[in-house]
Amino acid sequence: MRRRRPADECWRRVSFLVALLLALIAIGAPVGAGAADKRVVTDSAGRRVEIPARVDRVFAAGGPASVLVYALAPEKLVGWNRAPSPEERVFLPDRAATLPALGRLTGRGNTANVEVVLAARPDVIVDYGTINPTYASLADQVQQQTGVPYLLYDGSLSAVRAVTEALGEVLDARGPARDFARYADRTLGEVDRRVARVPADKRPRVYYARGPKGLETAAPGSINVESLDRMGARNVAGEEAGHARLGSVSVEQVLAWNPDVIVTVDPGFAASIKSDKLWKDIKAVRERRVYLAPLLPFPWVDSPPSVNRLIGLWWLGRALYPAEFPEDIRVEARTFYSLAYHRTPDDRQLDVLLGAPGRSGP
Repeated sequence: MRRRRPADECWRRVSFLVALLLALIAIGAPVGAGAADKRVVTDSAGRRVEIPARVDRVFAAGGPASVLVYALAPEKLVGWNRAPSPEERVFLPDRAATLPALGRLTGRGNTANVEVVLAARPDVIVDYGTINPTYASLADQVQQQTGVPYLLYDGSLSAVRAVTEALGEVLDARGPARDFARYADRTLGEVDRRVARVPADKRPRVYYARGPKGLETAAPGSINVESLDRMGARNVAGEEAGHARLGSVSVEQVLAWNPDVIVTVDPGFAASIKSDKLWKDIKAVRERRVYLAPLLPFPWVDSPPSVNRLIGLWWLGRALYPAEFPEDIRVEARTFYSLAYHRTPDDRQLDVLLGAPGRSGP
């Protein structure tokens, strides 16, 4: 009986493996799964996170992240944290307007859970906002519970370029990220340059009013009032609102502060303040300097404090320093909305956006 030579056996094995490989490729099976299908990225908290080589589905942990992800890669956002209202949907393309509401993992009253995340089948979870040990720990915890990579990015205005470029790499959205970074650089650079020309004693004392009664505010340093800080406004809340966090105050306290300007994101409060006897003696009310920020599809100042605040800086500049910010805000809005929301508002939509009832403003 003839014995098969070792060389023949080796060749048979090689031929078998080649045939198997070609068959797997033909049926679309993953080949060489493992390190080649993964990559490691470092988020803003310094966490090294292993993510898929290709990211197609993103779960936004909170409102700020949903706006950021949508701006850079709208087709990869699996859902909003809350369903857009009919008024908000008008400013969004059809696909974005009909994305499901999935709740949120961060923020007050978080509504999502592990089951919701897993059902959405995301490749990664993205969070965008304050960077501190608490949020880093939450990211680690959610990642461990879900098995889904969790990336935490710095939500400060100064970090927009770095974050958009980093997330653009993660999402394979380098072109949109580059364009957005350029817009952010132009906006922040112009704001800083123009505000620097305003003497300190000419910068207004501002009260930021949240809630239907206008009695929730934030101290300097909070991400919720970072836009006002960037504009050089003197936030009357100081440190009394809760050490850079949101907190409640009384009407008596606002009366004592007697701000030059009131900025709000609550239309009910903006509509009622003019006839409210408790507020009528405040300087900002007497001089009709109560400004309701545009709200659609996302407020321009806060709520959520995401990249939507970039267009809000131009609006605040117009409100606080009209001589330094003479631009037509409608032109700037069209530019930003095309870039960030992927739909350019028409004249009627801009009328709604900038002329809401109850607004006195720039």
